[in-house]
Amino acid sequence: MSQSVSEVYGEYRTGKTQLAHTMSVVAQLPPELGGASGKVAYIDTEGTFRPDRIRSIADRFGVDGNMALENILYARAFNSEHQMELINECSLRFSEDKDFRLLIVDSIMALFRVDYSGRGELSERQQKLAQMLSRLTKLSEEYNIAILLTNQVQSDPGATMTFVAGGALKPIGGHILSHASATRMFLRKGRAEERVAKLVDSPDRPESEASYKLDEGGWSDV
Repeated sequence: MSQSVSEVYGEYRTGKTQLAHTMSVVAQLPPELGGASGKVAYIDTEGTFRPDRIRSIADRFGVDGNMALENILYARAFNSEHQMELINECSLRFSEDKDFRLLIVDSIMALFRVDYSGRGELSERQQKLAQMLSRLTKLSEEYNIAILLTNQVQSDPGATMTFVAGGALKPIGGHILSHASATRMFLRKGRAEERVAKLVDSPDRPESEASYKLDEGGWSDV
């Protein structure tokens, strides 16, 4: 868990926020349990952060729920400009406290979609997005912090195949976001309650798929 930006995208109810909650606890675990023994900064852009969910996930890993919450620096962003301000505030906090190991933005594009809804505003939106992603990349490298971005999808009229790294759906944000993300994972619904995660891009792993489920304990393998 270090120096990289990861993007997880998918439709509604595929577990993006559940993954963000789960990673908020996992990052606090010791390395031998897959964690980083660190604190987490969590920027919530849609009001979906749930302390009770953190407690349930912490219980699954044998961690005190209130202690887990104390190790999460939480902030709610209300527009894309505020989102950038919070990222800059995180930078100040990281410089003062070296225990932070993960920064989550859930979700990266939600407020941009609201603030720049007109077609004529796309260029300005992408410019602002590029600045934000550059800041996040610098944060990751400067403080050796992993960055997890959740993202939404939209239909892709140009898609000709039923399923190619997300099929007729594509993540919002365009090439600017895809180039900024070292690792990219697409989430989709499977059979019944099953979900499928597809690793689309990774600097050191081949493209692959794995099934997972969502329950009280958060995100877990099937």
